[in-house]
Amino acid sequence: MLRYLLFAAISITMLILMGCSDETSTVSDIGTIEAGKEVHSVDENDSADVQHIEEILRDIYDEAVDTNTLGSLDIMRRMVARLGENGHVAIDSGNQIDMTQAEQVLTFCKAVDEKETAELMIIVVMEMGIRKFDLETKDGSVNIVRGYYQYDQNGSLQNRSTVSYPVNFWQYTEEGYLVFEGSCFSDEGYILTLSDTPEHTMLRVLPLDEECREYNRKYILPVGYGRNNLFLCNWSEDDFGDLDFYDLFDRFYPMIHGQPVPYMADENLGVGAVYQVPGELFENAIGAYFNMDNETLRSKTTYSAELAAYEYRPRGFYEAEYSDIAYPEVVGYMENEDGTVTLHINAVYPGGNMSKEFSHTTVIRPLGEDSFQYVSNEIILPEGDHDIWWHSTRLTEEEWKKVYGGK
Repeated sequence: MLRYLLFAAISITMLILMGCSDETSTVSDIGTIEAGKEVHSVDENDSADVQHIEEILRDIYDEAVDTNTLGSLDIMRRMVARLGENGHVAIDSGNQIDMTQAEQVLTFCKAVDEKETAELMIIVVMEMGIRKFDLETKDGSVNIVRGYYQYDQNGSLQNRSTVSYPVNFWQYTEEGYLVFEGSCFSDEGYILTLSDTPEHTMLRVLPLDEECREYNRKYILPVGYGRNNLFLCNWSEDDFGDLDFYDLFDRFYPMIHGQPVPYMADENLGVGAVYQVPGELFENAIGAYFNMDNETLRSKTTYSAELAAYEYRPRGFYEAEYSDIAYPEVVGYMENEDGTVTLHINAVYPGGNMSKEFSHTTVIRPLGEDSFQYVSNEIILPEGDHDIWWHSTRLTEEEWKKVYGGK
């Protein structure tokens, strides 16, 4: 029941946050926007800047549409570079591309610290459009106007939402991120909470070694931190510790087969689905990324020798996790003499205004082409009472029977 209440609270929170989201499905032509008790006048589409950006990116956009590559990393990288060539501060929405004209951001941060007056525009390239931040600082205070613009069928950037707010959290972190937060007004959020809705922004300012980015894209991001504990506990090939191989089956199967796991939870929330997964299928998925024998794997799971199958219960409603979680960023690496690579990784959590919620050291073993194995992981939590609260473990057999009553 506690899990159910937690999930219900999470669902309500996500609905609230949608009131300040960029992903609104209807066009919002806003002339005035409320932020706290202030009212700010804004041009309907901030047309001059947006049309200029549109013109700069037009040929890249047209090519992307023709080749069906809009939103790809290569296209976003070219868009960011083009904006930088034209003097603009630009970055992608996933912080996977080095920021252009980063010195402008550092200059603005200095102006904030020294309580000077300054202005700055930051363009964030997204899959289907852009976010544009107009920042102003005076006497140490910072105010933001954030617009979200989406491409229409003619390739024009159309305003989907605009919010304005005073910054109540501002930090340039040791890891090279600009982090800021403010509360923006939305009717939906105010009705539910009787308060404004916080908007978090985290942008990497300092460049990152491209080799680090490549290691991250290839070995760490495909698994990430959601619905598994590969990078959230200590383990090695000598002792696989508390790794949940059912969760890892859920992650590895799509990486191998290019489609989701076919063993789905029951549509009736009161019924717990149970499957017998053929041993060869389960073992091939885990064995593709771990150097471990089948006997060890079977000792860590529920295996039926008679059926030559693994008992598998998909995650259900009561094992849901909060969707707003940290993402991994490889910030250093070392190639070892035995052919393995040690990766140093920070967990970046925009929702918590943290450019390093925790860190971990993960060793991988490249095997040629796209084949590799995970060798070990060591998690490093900050001092104090820190808990990775958003991670939910699967129900134990006893908990499962209690929740579903054997159904």
